[in-house]
Amino acid sequence: MDSEGPIPKASIIVVNYNGGKYINRCIESVLAQSEARFECFIIDNGSTDGSIENLPELDERFEIIELGENTGFARANNIGAKKARSKWIALLNPDAFARTDWLEVLLQTPEIGKNVTMAGSRQNMALENDVLDGLGDCYHVFGLAYRAGCGHPNSAYPIPDQQEVFGPCGAAALYHRTTFNRLGGFDERFFTYHEDVDMAYRMRRAGGICLQNNLAIVDHVSSGISGRASDFAVYYGTRNRVWTFLKNTPRIVLPVLLPAHIATNLFTLTWSIFRKGRFKPTFRGMRDGFFKYPGGGRARRNVSLFSLMRVLTWSPRKVYRRRIPKLAIFDKADKTSS
Repeated sequence: MDSEGPIPKASIIVVNYNGGKYINRCIESVLAQSEARFECFIIDNGSTDGSIENLPELDERFEIIELGENTGFARANNIGAKKARSKWIALLNPDAFARTDWLEVLLQTPEIGKNVTMAGSRQNMALENDVLDGLGDCYHVFGLAYRAGCGHPNSAYPIPDQQEVFGPCGAAALYHRTTFNRLGGFDERFFTYHEDVDMAYRMRRAGGICLQNNLAIVDHVSSGISGRASDFAVYYGTRNRVWTFLKNTPRIVLPVLLPAHIATNLFTLTWSIFRKGRFKPTFRGMRDGFFKYPGGGRARRNVSLFSLMRVLTWSPRKVYRRRIPKLAIFDKADKTSS
C-alpha cells in the first residue's frame, strides 16, 4: 500500500477471523467497487483456517495485517482506523458482500444532511431471498438495541432512500474517521457485539447524527463467522447490552430508567429458559454485565437531553415489530437542497 500517494476517498476495514468461504467473496466484492479510490485494511485476528492465505490476488490498495491472535472485533477495527488516511472509514464484515456501487453510494450520504458522522447500509440476507437483514440500528429507551426490519420481507413496508436512524450496523458502516478516533474508537473491553451501538450512542452524545442509506446495499450472511445464537454470541450480546446502557444513558435519567432496564433483562432471562441452550450464556452475560461493569469511557454530552431522547425508540411495539421511530426521512429531491 502506498502511504505517500493521493488521499483515498475511503478507508475500508475488513476484520477476519476464520472467515472461510465468506471472506473471498467479500474481498472480491471490494475489488469490484465502482468507486476505486479506496485503501483497504484486512485485519486478521489469528485465523487458523487458511482464509488469509487463500485470498484472491490483491493490488497496492490492500494491506493485510496479521495480529496472530483473536484480539476481538473492536480492537482490530481500531487498529485499521488508526492507520487510515481518508476522511471516512467504511467497515465491512467478512460475511458481507457489497453491491458494485455500495461504496460510491454510501460516500454520498454525508452530503445529504448536517452533522452526519455515521452512515448505514441496507443489509439483505445473503442466504434468503427477499429478506431484510437490517435497515440500521435502533435503540429503545429501556436499553434494547435492534436492527430495523430484520427478518421482514423487502416488501413489508415502504423503504425511503435515506432516513435518520440511531446508528449504523457495524457490518457495513461508514464513520467520520477523526470523530471515531477522537472518541477512542470502539470500546475494546466489549471485544465484540454492541460495540457499534455503543459508538453510535457516544457519537450521538457528541452531537453527530446517523443517516441510513438504503441505496447502498450489501448482502449479509449475519453471524456467519460467530454463529447465530451461539453461546459466544448470546453471552457477549447480553453482557454488552447492559454495559452500553450503563455507560451511555444520561445520568439525569439513569435512576428512572434503570429499573425498567433491569426488568427488561429479567424478561429476556425468563424467555431464554424456553429457548434451547440460551439460559446459561444469557445468565452469565447478565451477571457480568451488572456486576463486572468496568465503568468509564462515557462521552461528554454536547447535545440537549431532548435531542438525545428523541432519537430513541419509546414504543415496545416498534421493538417487537422491528420498526424505525419517526425521525427525519430524506427522498431523492432532498439531495439537492441539503
